Amino acid sequence: MNRQTRIIALLAGAIVAGSSLLGYGGTAMAASPPTLKAGSAGSDVADLQFRLQTLYYFKGTITTTYGMTTRSAVIAFQKAHGLQTDGIAGPATWSTLKKLTVNKPELSKLARIIYSEARGEVYKGQVAVGAVVMNRLKSPLFPKTVTDVIFAPFAFAAVADGQYWLLPDNTAFLAAKDAVRGWDPTKNALYYYNPATAKSQWMLARKVTTKIGNHVFAV
Repeated sequence: MNRQTRIIALLAGAIVAGSSLLGYGGTAMAASPPTLKAGSAGSDVADLQFRLQTLYYFKGTITTTYGMTTRSAVIAFQKAHGLQTDGIAGPATWSTLKKLTVNKPELSKLARIIYSEARGEVYKGQVAVGAVVMNRLKSPLFPKTVTDVIFAPFAFAAVADGQYWLLPDNTAFLAAKDAVRGWDPTKNALYYYNPATAKSQWMLARKVTTKIGNHVFAV
């Protein structure tokens, strides 16, 4: 890593650490979203629309206003997941939605890790890297937010060498969305490595689930 890359990585780490303390990076200080219904307005409405759009329920333009299009999307989501179909985004609806989606900043972080770790891989291989992050979110062995999974110590080489801060392309964002939507080509893998460069005996001893491109995926 050259001097410029080291400086970028150190500054980025400081920004992430500061964001976590302020409640932007994790969930410890984040307030529960308010109950939203037709007529509600604000950034929480935009977050709701973004999450529903990711899952193909919301078809409109993302705004900060809870109109009939948003209400219809909420009802469709509620019906699909066995929730009360009242068109109101209350605690039960939010809880289910958050288990199945990420917010816009988290999607950007997921796209960054995909691009920095797998930009030379086939599309399926890029989705696979995103799927590993999503699988870690579900595992009791790992942190519970996208930010904390990505920035966990020694979790990803691209974070350590500064490549994470490269701007992701559109393909990385598409791969991130597919991973969030549940496409998992890795067969529930929690780890991956390049067998041509991996040296960790612990990693090499993991049970392999599949191989995609240059990466071996394992549990």
